[in-house]
Amino acid sequence: MDFLDGVLLSFKSLFRTFTIYDFFDILIVAVLIYGLTKIVRESRAGQLVKGIIIVLVGYFLACQLHFKMLSTIFSNVFQFSVFGLLIVFQPELRRALEQLGRSNISDKLSLSSIKKDEDAYTRDRKRLITIISDAVYSLSEEKMGALIIIERKTKLGEIIDTGTIIKSKPSVPLICNIFYNKAPLHDGALVVRDNILYAGGCILPLTKNNSLSKDLGTRHRAAIGISENSDAVAVVVSEETGKMSIALNGVLKSYDDTNSLKKDLNKFLIDK
Repeated sequence: MDFLDGVLLSFKSLFRTFTIYDFFDILIVAVLIYGLTKIVRESRAGQLVKGIIIVLVGYFLACQLHFKMLSTIFSNVFQFSVFGLLIVFQPELRRALEQLGRSNISDKLSLSSIKKDEDAYTRDRKRLITIISDAVYSLSEEKMGALIIIERKTKLGEIIDTGTIIKSKPSVPLICNIFYNKAPLHDGALVVRDNILYAGGCILPLTKNNSLSKDLGTRHRAAIGISENSDAVAVVVSEETGKMSIALNGVLKSYDDTNSLKKDLNKFLIDK
């Protein structure tokens, strides 16, 4: 009974000193923890976090059991752990900062952002999606490999610099010609910026995810790689099977028909 009374008194004392600033403080920390947990669960960092937890548990047990040598080793390791974590989690930290930069908050705080004509932009976007869907279907039927990267908020200037500038209005024949197996640009990726075909033959970073199927070729690994490092939507056609896929946020999804592919492109590129 005394224990319960003590707990109640502690809660009463806490609520007396609790202010609106404390509420926002807790809310911000909760949002940060939620965002960090989401990033870890959607990436390879999940296994690394499990390893870190095991090491921390080992350190705690070593201290409790008075294993002096083991405790000393752990404590010396932890002195340099901050730098190690920055190196190990560099892709996840970069991704988190990019997501923060792409957030609506940063858009509202940006005084230099100019609002586009949304109606005209949406019309061009829908036309682009229809053209890409039709082109991908044609390429799939002919079993011609293709990799189309649609830029969103993360700018792909470094990727564009590796290719050849096209800057052309989108059309099915042009896309098919770019990926014709004897065309000079067919091996690289086609980057779409502001609803136009901006650059072809671009070189992309390959994913470092070792848990992927070994059946995936270079195109699919490049598509996953660019989706891990940016918010771009990558559309892939397999040269071996003609299978159509979309890579987004490091996840690859395959499609059996263009209707479902077109539906997801609308969801990723237009729907808010």
